[in-house]
Amino acid sequence: MPALPSAFRRLAASNLAAQFSEQMALAAAPLVAVLALGASAAETGYLQTAQTLPFLLLSLPAGVLADRMSRRALMTAAECVRAASLLGLLALLATGGLNLGWLAALGFLGAVGTVAYNVAAPALVPRLVPPAGLASANRWLELARSTAFSAGPAAGGALVGWMGAPSAYVLATVLSMLAALLLAGLPHDTPGPAPRRRVLEELREGAAFVLTHPLLRPVLVTAVFFNTAWFVLQAIYVAYAIERLGLSATAVGLTLGVYGGGMVAGALLAPWLAQRLSFGGMIAAGPLAALIASALLLSTLAFPSGAWAAAGFFLFGAGPILWTITTTTLRQAITPNALLGRVSAVILTATFGARPVGALIGAALAARAGVEACLWVSTAGFAVQFVVLYTSPVLRLRTQPEAGAY
Repeated sequence: MPALPSAFRRLAASNLAAQFSEQMALAAAPLVAVLALGASAAETGYLQTAQTLPFLLLSLPAGVLADRMSRRALMTAAECVRAASLLGLLALLATGGLNLGWLAALGFLGAVGTVAYNVAAPALVPRLVPPAGLASANRWLELARSTAFSAGPAAGGALVGWMGAPSAYVLATVLSMLAALLLAGLPHDTPGPAPRRRVLEELREGAAFVLTHPLLRPVLVTAVFFNTAWFVLQAIYVAYAIERLGLSATAVGLTLGVYGGGMVAGALLAPWLAQRLSFGGMIAAGPLAALIASALLLSTLAFPSGAWAAAGFFLFGAGPILWTITTTTLRQAITPNALLGRVSAVILTATFGARPVGALIGAALAARAGVEACLWVSTAGFAVQFVVLYTSPVLRLRTQPEAGAY
């Protein structure tokens, strides 16, 4: 296959910097909350809710914007918003004014930028890459994200543990600014003139395409259950790991970094696996690996072990990255370009909008029934997403479908 275009390589580099910035900041926030502000497991769950709520509230409007305006311009503005939120955190840390309320509010603002960037980026890819190169392009984007998931939490945890929270936020700010600068080299992508309709009408069109499509609908439902279960677990993991598994801040960062290592391994193995598995089999690897991983995390209730937790997080990274690469390619292949921003937003609302729901469930369960209940409920959610995908027509796909084939 020919080399991917230089414009796409700039997008991939920007994506790498943006993902590193996001992951370092996300890893630092609960550590600062627990170690510096004395937050409980329930409070870290509420913090997680605040940092993920924009995915639920703003993904769909961001999708409309991504179909109406330059996707490059939207992504640049998004990174500037995230950089501003990080600068605000640094100012509060410097003046001693940081509290849980400010940490949550600025985390919310940073997530607003993340939402807009994440909606526009996959919608921009088909403008830069021919259809035959979509799978390869998505693999490189996900490899960049995997690297960030691998090194970002470890770096964030290590910097907070060794040098204090400001160092982690300084590096995250620099990376966010770099991501915005890299986008300046991309070609203009302003859409052609089109009749302007009401926002709700445009949103309904994107949602109807997903909800009535025989392949995208089960992908959407699977994603909802996966992400809800994942964030029930994420909401309490840092407090659980420190208080019940006896891990240090650095060790927590390392176990979360193993998750990114699994993502890197999955992304690197994707071409080899694609030659041996069907297109549907590549998608199905994610729900299966997640179910096994959740069982490993559940086992730490009986056998407290950082190693068991790390093994679970590795599988959470390795299997679902194959799902992400292949379902993104599926979405880009079968969706008309004029709808791609909104369809991406509908999927993002499901996959990331489920985050605050899961985090809120985790926080409420931790407060009322303890972390044990959170681990059991999380495992049940992963079982449901496994059943949904494995009983759908997606599993029967032999090759990448063409536009209009379904």
